[in-house]
Amino acid sequence: MHITTPFGRRSMSLALMRNQIKATAIRQGKTVDKWRVFRDVCEARPLLNISDRTLAVLNALLTFYPEKELSEDAGLVVFPSNNQLTVRAHGITGTTLRRHLAALVEAGLILRKDSPNGKRFARKDGTGAVEDAYGFNLAPLLARSEELADLAQQIAVEKKHLRQAKEQLTICRRDVRKLIAAAIEEGVPGDWQSIERHYHSLINTLPRTPTAVDIAPIAEEMEMLRNEIINLLETQLISEKSVANDVQNDRHIQNSNTESQLESEASPQTATSVKPEPAEQIGKLSLQPINAFPLTTVLRACPEIANYGPSGTIGSWRELMTAAVVVRTMLGVTSSAYQDACDTMGPESTAIIMACLLEKAQHISSAGGYLRNLTSRARRGEFSLGPMLMAQMRGRDAEARKAS
Repeated sequence: MHITTPFGRRSMSLALMRNQIKATAIRQGKTVDKWRVFRDVCEARPLLNISDRTLAVLNALLTFYPEKELSEDAGLVVFPSNNQLTVRAHGITGTTLRRHLAALVEAGLILRKDSPNGKRFARKDGTGAVEDAYGFNLAPLLARSEELADLAQQIAVEKKHLRQAKEQLTICRRDVRKLIAAAIEEGVPGDWQSIERHYHSLINTLPRTPTAVDIAPIAEEMEMLRNEIINLLETQLISEKSVANDVQNDRHIQNSNTESQLESEASPQTATSVKPEPAEQIGKLSLQPINAFPLTTVLRACPEIANYGPSGTIGSWRELMTAAVVVRTMLGVTSSAYQDACDTMGPESTAIIMACLLEKAQHISSAGGYLRNLTSRARRGEFSLGPMLMAQMRGRDAEARKAS
């Protein structure tokens, strides 16, 4: 094994020695198309940390290699002058040329084979064949051809994943934007301004040139937001259908039961026995906080939540709220929906709701949309936590009686 050191003021390094050792590990009789290797280097450029101008210099060096295939039998040293390289590298300056040649050496793509005086030339025998040459050794390209092909394939796969991630995020962004616009335009109940702010906050999180790693969490959050919006709109459609059916049934009852109608008209005191709730009283109801229930009651109604507490148990409200955050992620509830619920109903009540949602998760298509709907109802004073928790407890007790 022959190790050479650079001419002049250029210093020797262990990295340079390592590259020379790698270049000697060439299988006997191995050949490779020089332009195929060059294409692999171009694809793997981000991993090799070289610029496109450096690639132009490598391209110029390869044009001085007379054969199409790199082979040890044909020699692997080219010895063009700086002037010749400058012309074939599209007229770059001498200083720039030297910088990019150094970058190729540092990247382990070429080696310098310096003569005693630093000049590049070839010594020929009596028949005119090259006996020895000093210049740039292309052996690393031949030795690393498989490695460079693998790097190029890795970059190709990453580009494909990035393209697919961008396409999915673009479609999801379009869906969210247009669904929000449709909901606002048609007056669907809900805090659409808050949802729209969350949408813009996700978009603003994207860097100018995102990678697939940058896009993945934002795309996941955007997908969850889209599912929540769809669930809210589906709930509105179901509600409208239910109202339409109720109106139709009321008309049917009024037409078929005239005697009851007459009795109601004849007894005005019975008709006014149930007074509507004043508007200001409803306003006060919406501002009342949802009181937290005893922790033992919550755990009795929703025992599954304990599995997500520290060490698989829950002994305090803080541990319940910690477990609820874990369940939030598992059920696909966005952080904005959860924070909105906490701001409206309080963290303890929101944790209780998450415990209830966990119990019936298999029956809920979108836990995030369900939570947003409860939050909106609570903000209007139309939701009470007590009936929800008691219903869960009764269902739990009924299952226990069946099991016994």
